[in-house]
Amino acid sequence: MLNIRDLEKKLTTGEFDARLTEIYVDAALLEYHRQRYIASLHKFEELFGEKEVCIFSAPGRSEVCGNHTDHQHGHVLATSINLDALAVVAKTDNNKILLKSDDFPIIEMDIDTTEKRDDELETTSALIRGVAAGIRDKGYAIGGFEAYVTSDVLMGAGMSSSAAFESLIGTIFSGLYNDEMVSSVDIAKIGQYAENVYFGKPCGLMDQMACSVGGLIYIDFADKRNPVIEQISCDFEAHAYSLCIVDTKGSHADLTDDYAAIPIEMKKVAVALGKEFLHDVAPEDFYTNIAMLRENAGDRAVLRAMHFFTEQSRVAEGVAALKADDFDTFLDVIKRSGDSSSKLLQNIYSPKDPCTQNVSVALAASEYALCGGKGVCRVHGGGFAGTIQAFVKNDAVADYKSYIESIFGKDACHVLKVRPYGGIRVF
Repeated sequence: MLNIRDLEKKLTTGEFDARLTEIYVDAALLEYHRQRYIASLHKFEELFGEKEVCIFSAPGRSEVCGNHTDHQHGHVLATSINLDALAVVAKTDNNKILLKSDDFPIIEMDIDTTEKRDDELETTSALIRGVAAGIRDKGYAIGGFEAYVTSDVLMGAGMSSSAAFESLIGTIFSGLYNDEMVSSVDIAKIGQYAENVYFGKPCGLMDQMACSVGGLIYIDFADKRNPVIEQISCDFEAHAYSLCIVDTKGSHADLTDDYAAIPIEMKKVAVALGKEFLHDVAPEDFYTNIAMLRENAGDRAVLRAMHFFTEQSRVAEGVAALKADDFDTFLDVIKRSGDSSSKLLQNIYSPKDPCTQNVSVALAASEYALCGGKGVCRVHGGGFAGTIQAFVKNDAVADYKSYIESIFGKDACHVLKVRPYGGIRVF
């Protein structure tokens, strides 16, 4: 641990510039992160006094390929991004946690007991207590700390701000009390456990894996309890591409039924073929029984299942292309993935409100702006509203951002980089 004054001095003089560039990739953001870290140190000192502290970080994530396949035990390609939840932390000698997150009220909790509390459902306290319980249940130590947390992971934009926070808390416990021996995979599973059981949200595991493990990762969810994870090496900077996430400003209100229908309908197809999940269905059994499946599950369910099978092939093709440094094929895979989400998965707009199609407009406008080999685009995350994703050539980013923001407003387009790290102790 370092004294707050020492950390501030090293940040101000540029001694940590190499480390910050390594984490956040974009050298143009150095001054932003210097000032962000210094402001966080000042805020911690204002709250808890001048102490020796550590700084921890956990990133947001972006799904790259494998749209709506994880819940069917499929394959996914995802990445951490250079937006993160950041914590200035001091270890204490008790089991009390004091945590202040940006402008939210300070949280005070005792983790002598880590049992689930009904009065904490859907609260940040539930996530903290759930992570503490998960760490302890796996045989690791937990203890108290004081923390100031700030995050630039956009909420409601499909970047998994909650998974970033869960990964951050798990990384803090690992760093302060376990010599950083809790694996990133275990931290991801613990984060999902906290969100499912303590917070009360039945999320999958992809978000936590991408945030905790970090980098560009391939995940095989065939065995959900023990997913196969492989980090894929790809230097996006060498290929001169940036990842742009466009917030179309669509409302997520009244979309719960739309999201829920996708796994329900996919599962109907699997059950009609005698299986629990589509992963367990042989593709040839699906394709030779489409007439029966239309009768038993409905046409949209058949199309969504077809998306699953073709998307699994695309994930495998995309991983192979990245390993071979064949970036053109990778971009083609992303384009075809987006086309499948639109035509087969049908998660571009809600059928309850066909006159409101923010995502459809964003995709069509992006295809116009990126024609001539400037990039590719696809729906991002759950779909129906919210965000799209575009891989854009660096020299076309400024024009793309300007054009897309002329439609969706200032700061709608977020230019990101693929971050090589998941949850880490920064200093």
